[in-house]
Amino acid sequence: MWMTDARARRQRLIVQLLRRESITSQEELAERLAADGIVATQATVSRDLEQLGAVKIRRNGATAYALPEQLGTPAVPRLGAIVRDWVRSVETAANLVVLKTPPGSAHLVGVAIDQAELADVVGTISGDDTIFVATRSAAEAEALADRLRNLDLAP
Repeated sequence: MWMTDARARRQRLIVQLLRRESITSQEELAERLAADGIVATQATVSRDLEQLGAVKIRRNGATAYALPEQLGTPAVPRLGAIVRDWVRSVETAANLVVLKTPPGSAHLVGVAIDQAELADVVGTISGDDTIFVATRSAAEAEALADRLRNLDLAP
């Protein structure tokens, strides 16, 4: 269990660093993590960046990593891309939609759902590989699940 906690702590720090600074390489990110007391290999950093959905973009003539929230794409289309890439299954349970992702990816999907501000979503809870999406009723949960399965995210 400690590894999951360590990964979550490391990924939270990576998100903070990417929001605050221009990080241009995985090696630079590993050095910044080490300065904050977290030792991570380049392979680990690479996996973390992928799980967080970070991509390298060009800004002002230089390349740096950016989080999905920093890309400036509309939230609903971005949610469609994230669901397509990261969600393995969509099920309903009463007024909940339960989404399964690869390990360590649930937070990325949960944030994208929150940012999309879908009218029928009351809130989300993200774990390591599972997201619970609360709706007001079982009927809304079924409708949302169908839209997510078909990537038709307009209400």
